[in-house]
Amino acid sequence: MRYASRLAVGVAASLLVAGAATANTAQAQQASPLPTAAVAMGDSFISGEGAGAYQSVVDVNGTAQGFPGWAAPNSNAFFCHRSANASIEVAALAVDARMNLACSGGQPHDIANDSINRSSGRTVEAQLDQLRAVAATHDIDVVLIGLGSNNSSFTFGNAAAECAGRFVADGYIGWWEFWVPIINWITGASSPQQPCTANDLATSGELATAQSETTDALRLVVQTLQEIDADGQHTIVLQDYTNPLPLDYDDKFYDERRRTDTRDKFRHLVRERYAGGCPAHRASLGPAHQFSQGLGNLVEGTHATLVAEFPGVDLRYLNVQRAFDGARLCEQSSSPSGVLATPVRLMDTSGGVPTGVHLTSIDGTDKIDIARIQGVCTDWFQTCQESWHPNAAGHAVLGQCLSAAVAAVGDTRIDCVRNPSNGTISTS
Repeated sequence: MRYASRLAVGVAASLLVAGAATANTAQAQQASPLPTAAVAMGDSFISGEGAGAYQSVVDVNGTAQGFPGWAAPNSNAFFCHRSANASIEVAALAVDARMNLACSGGQPHDIANDSINRSSGRTVEAQLDQLRAVAATHDIDVVLIGLGSNNSSFTFGNAAAECAGRFVADGYIGWWEFWVPIINWITGASSPQQPCTANDLATSGELATAQSETTDALRLVVQTLQEIDADGQHTIVLQDYTNPLPLDYDDKFYDERRRTDTRDKFRHLVRERYAGGCPAHRASLGPAHQFSQGLGNLVEGTHATLVAEFPGVDLRYLNVQRAFDGARLCEQSSSPSGVLATPVRLMDTSGGVPTGVHLTSIDGTDKIDIARIQGVCTDWFQTCQESWHPNAAGHAVLGQCLSAAVAAVGDTRIDCVRNPSNGTISTS
């Protein structure tokens, strides 16, 4: 009996100690909540492509990949180009940490699947897997997402290359030389040397398919956040895209040596627009803006669908299509100085590998030189993938837009506009 009594007392004491320990643990957890985080997901306009200061990226094998050299495969995780200057990093947000999970070239496929499992993907894990890892150590308060410009139907990079390539081919090669095989790198054997049309960039059917893919992918993000976010409270911002090119060029870029881009052979004009960062036909500018508007409609449509499906979730649409007004490439005669987007920049080779030096001028080049230089971009896409993306100054503007979107009270749509006359940013 005495033994049983002592045992009962011991058990009771142990339970009291265990109860006290549990209470202390709960109090400690309550006193020390997880640090808060803002997370970026999506593609190049979010990762910071074009903004420099690229950070190492952990690949699917758990290895942090720093700059691997210009001749490395473009699939290397580093070429996600996650920038320390990206908008998620510079926005005024009341969080303890910033996590950039976006990847240049990212597609809806990459949200739930490892990017490397598709054509032209990169060796990074599915962005949802990366998001789960963040949630294990942080309370996620803000999620910035930019998705849709790359998908199973079209990609921003191909659209840009199409318009720039046609312009350069048109300016360097006369119509009677169109059969010359050397231009196949730009136009393809049967492609015309003429401005891009809206359908060349994306048809209405392709945009509809892209919207469906984007909506499906972002639905998974919303559902996953509901499962993993520490306190269940977070703001999701869906950002669209801003066009790096103006609606029309400054007078300086209209013609050169009395040749416009409607003449046969205008290589001096090609060189001038390349130096300004905007090698494209004037007639391509309108279709390019239709393409941007189409991407905006895509994101807005995705936002509307998800708001209806998840009425209790804080989902916001950030429209940045006018965030670069007055500071686009070749919109002013000083371009590319003072602009908010990166100019088209190519690289030559030395000893069969990229030189590492981007060409700011193609003066003195002939069509053989141009073919060789463009071949570098084709073989090592990382040498030119920064072209026509927001630069560090552009991401600073997008950071202001993001800050305003998160701070907005009661608004599910935020329009961010730059005043061309003084550069001030306003949101409504």
